Amino acid sequence: MLTGWTRTIRRRVSRFVRRFEESCGIQTPGRKSRQCTRDDLYLAKCTTRSGETLTGWGSQPPRKLPRRMRQRRRGLPYAVRKLVPTLAIVGGIFAYQAVERSGGQFGRMLDSLGPSTPRTAPGTIQGRASVIDGDTIEVAGQRVRFNGIDAPESSQYCQDATGFDYACGRTAARALDQFLAASRPVKCAFVEWDQYDRFVGNCFRADGKSVAGWLVENGHALDWPRYSKLEYGGQQSAAKDAKRGIWQGQFQKPWDWRADHTEDVAPTSVAPSPSFALLGSSSCDIKGNVSAEGERIYHVPGQKFYRQTKISERKGERWFCSEAEAKQAGWRKAKR
Repeated sequence: MLTGWTRTIRRRVSRFVRRFEESCGIQTPGRKSRQCTRDDLYLAKCTTRSGETLTGWGSQPPRKLPRRMRQRRRGLPYAVRKLVPTLAIVGGIFAYQAVERSGGQFGRMLDSLGPSTPRTAPGTIQGRASVIDGDTIEVAGQRVRFNGIDAPESSQYCQDATGFDYACGRTAARALDQFLAASRPVKCAFVEWDQYDRFVGNCFRADGKSVAGWLVENGHALDWPRYSKLEYGGQQSAAKDAKRGIWQGQFQKPWDWRADHTEDVAPTSVAPSPSFALLGSSSCDIKGNVSAEGERIYHVPGQKFYRQTKISERKGERWFCSEAEAKQAGWRKAKR
């Protein structure tokens, strides 16, 4: 049975159709003989037998129905459309926490693949140098690795002529500091970027002497054939014959020593000269930055702002060899 409101609507529609047919001059009751059919109700017009065109809604055109009545809504259900933004936000939060818990390992993997766009060569940099280790300095907030040579690591020990073990890596770093202090500033020409985001270049003192050549000639570093193409072979032969530096006794080549000591080894404390900041080996690549608010934050390779962060010792910033060392010194890890 039809409900009351359904019957009411049906009666009103039938009454309207009947009046509409009468206004069109329809006199015969047979449906086939009519000029106007019920479809004309939706077209809102009708043509009488005399050829006159009338509108079924009076003199005004039919009212335009709302969009939701004219066209069925397409797409996802309402409840799903409301849940999609919420699910996206929750998923983003979980993804961010997963990256944070990974300790930057995912970022390091992406960083090892290299930047999406090639970095521009800076040309040359010049300024007062701070010694990091025997083959690395820092100039104007940028770490610089000497091209073509390799010096003993800061944690590496060698034997002298009497067989006594000594810290040959730190000895090389102190000798480099004294050499650079004799003629400042230092000027370095860019060669390439290395895996630690360091500027690799050929450096010279203000008097024009080659820094790498001097280190090899005095036995504080070795010619690295892998990169130098034996450019410093002559200086190394002279140092070996004169038994200067590490050539006075037994030692392990720096690249072989690093292969045997893959773990980060923090250096013991020493009493450096005022201009000499001994921060450890080339694996000490954690940047300790001081924010504008004075907060001490460290960045590890692979984090979002690692490349942009520059270290300024005048602001109290420094490098760390491990996260444990940074936390012990009162620094916290960057969130991104």
